[in-house]
Amino acid sequence: MKIIAGNCILESFDISEKTAQFLKDMQHLYGFDLIYKSSFIKDNRSDLSYFTGLDYDESIAIFRYLKIKFGFPILTDFTYPEDLEDEIVNYIDILQIPAYLCMQNRLVQAASSIGKTINIKKGQFLHPEDVGHIIKKIKDTNEKTPIWITERGTCFGYRDLVVDPRSLAVLKNFGYPVFLDIGHSVRKYGIPSRDIKHGGNKQFITTLAKMAVSLGVHLFVEVHPEPAKALCDAATQLSFEEFKFLMNEIKPIKEVAEKWYPNY
Repeated sequence: MKIIAGNCILESFDISEKTAQFLKDMQHLYGFDLIYKSSFIKDNRSDLSYFTGLDYDESIAIFRYLKIKFGFPILTDFTYPEDLEDEIVNYIDILQIPAYLCMQNRLVQAASSIGKTINIKKGQFLHPEDVGHIIKKIKDTNEKTPIWITERGTCFGYRDLVVDPRSLAVLKNFGYPVFLDIGHSVRKYGIPSRDIKHGGNKQFITTLAKMAVSLGVHLFVEVHPEPAKALCDAATQLSFEEFKFLMNEIKPIKEVAEKWYPNY
């Protein structure tokens, strides 16, 4: 079983190291394959005053440090094709296409040309079958590019997202590893994530995780030492204790799923 986990966005060396060490410890305790995730830029914030990322060189330094110290694969998302031509790519193992940008041809082609694993975040506006168009773009650019797919909910009204288990079945039929983003799926879009009470329905994260694991779907979740103080997605990042609770809740399901599903 794979788990993509980490801070929503790089905030500091200290927070990144604390989170990485915690997740590495959890990996040893619960026996999952860890992929460390943090964005280095968030260019879709709802207000210009909100935090969008550290200095570029500092982001590179943090990724380099995490890579050397912990040795786990690192995932980050890329917003612009030109960022894929910069040094930061050297420290990233999985290139993520953001959900809002998943149909952008130049971005998908630029990522595909590198040859590293691409994680497609399914757009909230897409039917799961339409992910096939993105897969074709990747394969037409570079047939050998490994692909992952992440479901993160589908628009349901103006602020809600809904996770339909049928979508996971459709996505798995493409034949690539499928993840469920259990944090972003419960966000209330348009409401600032620093609004802990109204910015998301974090109480449903464990429910979604249990459903995903029972279907042989991997997990994507954001974790922070102090979620209420997080500079992005404060309403839906898990604390260290919440992550431990989640792992204990899914443990018996995971043990069965690993017998049911090959390569899980």
